[in-house]
Amino acid sequence: MKIYVGNMSREVTEDDLKTAFETYGKLESVTIVKNKYDGESRGFGFVEIPNKNEAQAAIENLNGTELKGTRITVNEARPRTDRRDGGGRRDGGGRY
Repeated sequence: MKIYVGNMSREVTEDDLKTAFETYGKLESVTIVKNKYDGESRGFGFVEIPNKNEAQAAIENLNGTELKGTRITVNEARPRTDRRDGGGRRDGGGRY
C-alpha cells in the first residue's frame, strides 16, 4: 500500500521516514517529493508498505504524531488525477 505523508518539516529526510515507518513493517520504498528547481523538500512524500495490515497500522499510529517539530499527516495515498484538461489556461482554449 502506498502511504502519503504530508505536513513534513523541510528538515525531514528519507532516513527519518524509514526510521518512523519500519517499526510497522517491511518498507518497499520511501520518497520525499522535492522541488525540481532547487532540490528542496516540498513538505510531503510517500512510503510503500506491501503488507496492507502493516500499512494500516502505520497510518493509524503515525497520523498526527510529531516528526522533527511538526505534526505529520499520514493516510493512504490516492491515485493521481489526470490533468490533461487544458493545463490551467484562462481563455478556455485547449490543445488539439
